Amino acid sequence: MLDKEGIAKRIAKEVKDGYYVNLGIGIPTLVANFVRDDIEVEFQSENGILGMGPFPIEGEEDADLINAGKQTITALPGASFFDSAMSFGMIRGQHVDLTILGAMEVAENGDIANWKIPGKMVKGMGGAMDLVASAENIIVAMMHTNKAGASKLLKKCSLPLTGVACVTKIVTNLAVIEVTKDGFKLLERAPGVSVEDVKKATEGKLLVEGDIPEMEI
Repeated sequence: MLDKEGIAKRIAKEVKDGYYVNLGIGIPTLVANFVRDDIEVEFQSENGILGMGPFPIEGEEDADLINAGKQTITALPGASFFDSAMSFGMIRGQHVDLTILGAMEVAENGDIANWKIPGKMVKGMGGAMDLVASAENIIVAMMHTNKAGASKLLKKCSLPLTGVACVTKIVTNLAVIEVTKDGFKLLERAPGVSVEDVKKATEGKLLVEGDIPEMEI
């Protein structure tokens, strides 16, 4: 089973040379720490930076440099800063190759709910609505089940939707799963996790074809 860093490490393998990547709040922000050194990647944050680096070393934080989740970040040489209009122009204009988001729920058809739990105060949907409406390659980083042990990979989302039929892949603490027209497809299982473990933790339709390899981190 993976921890949050393990999920981020596995997703980092999906990042290709030359990609422009948007990192959402939570686990996705960790991905920048694990991208291979031999490739060039531009990380974008919707609050107005292109060229984010890893999180700063403790004691070297710059309070003026933050990501969309208000965490302090570093800026790589050549990074640029701009206003929200420019940032969302990049997103809505489909200039981002890969979007990595957290989620509360994902449905078997690729619907995502990641912004609101009824009865709890939230500031709003933020940039997630634009990201899921514009991106063609969306990977979700999430825990497979909630704190009560109930599945977060569902037949149908119960929470308010952020986007419809938009998720392409999910990496959880248990597995790597592709979203297909026929439902969730199991691609890899986490170390120490069996196919049966993944089946039990998945409410939505799960396709299992052949031997499922253990993921390499």
